[in-house]
Amino acid sequence: MTFQALLVSNDGQAAEVLVPVLAGFGVGAAPCSFDEAPAQLENRFDAIIVDYDQPESAIAILQKAAVSGPAIAPVRVVLLEDKSKVRNVFGAGANFVLYKPLSSDQAEAGLRAATALIKRERRRSFRVPVQVPVQLNLEDSTELEGILLDLSEDGMDVLAARPLYPSARITCRFNLLDAFGEVVVSGQIAWANPNGQSGVRFVDMPEELRQNLRGWVTANAPELPPEDPEPVSQCTLTDLSLGGCYVETESPFPERSAVVLALTAGEMEVQTEGVVRVMHPAYGMGIEFPSRTEEQRQQVSEFIDLLSSAPGTAPKLTVTPRALIARGDDADGQRTEDLGDALLELLRSHESLTQEDFLRCLRNQRGTPEAASS
Repeated sequence: MTFQALLVSNDGQAAEVLVPVLAGFGVGAAPCSFDEAPAQLENRFDAIIVDYDQPESAIAILQKAAVSGPAIAPVRVVLLEDKSKVRNVFGAGANFVLYKPLSSDQAEAGLRAATALIKRERRRSFRVPVQVPVQLNLEDSTELEGILLDLSEDGMDVLAARPLYPSARITCRFNLLDAFGEVVVSGQIAWANPNGQSGVRFVDMPEELRQNLRGWVTANAPELPPEDPEPVSQCTLTDLSLGGCYVETESPFPERSAVVLALTAGEMEVQTEGVVRVMHPAYGMGIEFPSRTEEQRQQVSEFIDLLSSAPGTAPKLTVTPRALIARGDDADGQRTEDLGDALLELLRSHESLTQEDFLRCLRNQRGTPEAASS
C-alpha cells in the first residue's frame, strides 16, 4: 500500500534529503511551494510536511490540515530552524518537528516514528462495509435503534434514528452474523451529521475483543488492510514510576498520542498502554500510564521493584503507536490517586518548562521513591 506526503517548502536542500528518506519508509513525497499548497491540500495526504521559514503560511497550512471532518487527519511535520520556537510550533498543530539543517540520519530518525503513525492511522481508518442492526444506549439511558454502516478494529460508522452529539459516550450492541456472537462495546461520538450518521471511536475495549475485531476486519475486507507498524526499539528507559516514565529516543511520538510499551528485564515482561505527555524532538518523550486496573498497577510496581533490586539492570523497551490522538478518559490524565507521583506531576506540568528546565527537574528527581530510575 502506498502512502503519500505533501512537502511544502522552498528549501531545495530539505527536499533533497527528505524525498529519498520518505521513499525508504514507503512514503511518496509531493514537493510544492507555499503558493501551490492551498490547491494541493484539497487532495488526500497521509502526512503534511511544512517548512516554518514562512510562519504565517505554515500555521495556516497546519490548521487546514488538522480539520479533517469524518476522515482521519494527516500526520503533521514541521521543519524548524529556531529551536526556541518549538512550543509555538506544537501549539500551531504540529505533531513532529525536524530541526534544520537536515541530514539524512537525522531525518530518518525523526521520521521513523512519524511513518509508524502514518501506517497505524491508515489501518485505524480502514473500514469494512457492513449493514446490520445496532442498538445504541446513551448516557442518559436513552435507547436508539440504528444501522451499522461500516466497521474497523477501532471504530464504526452508524446511522441512528436521530442525530447524535460529538463527544457523547454510548454503548453499542450488534451481531456480526456468523462471527463471534454479540458485540458489546463502549464508544465516543467522534463526529455527527444532522441526518443521524455518526462516527464512533471505541474506548476501553478489552484486548480480546480488539483482536477478534481485527481478525474479522482482515477476513472480510475486500483488500488486505495495512500492516501494523514496527515498534520503535531504539529506546532507553531513564525514569519510571507507577504513573509514567521518561524514554530517551531519537524517534519520539507526539504529545497526546496513544502508545503501547513493552518493558522487559530478566524473565519479567510488562506491557502497558500510555499517553505521551511531553515530546522533545530528536531526544525523548514522557509517557503517562492512564490504565488504572489493580493488575496493571501491580505489574508496574513489581517491575520497579525488580529494577531497584538489581542496580545496573538495563531493561529492554519498545514503543508502538496505537493512535495519533488518545481518546476518552486516557487523554484527560487527572486522577486523585496520582497525587504524590513526582514524575507524573512533572509530565503534566511540562508546558511551562523549556526542554532544558524539564530535563534538569527530571535529573533532580532521580533517586526518589516516586521516580525510580533504571
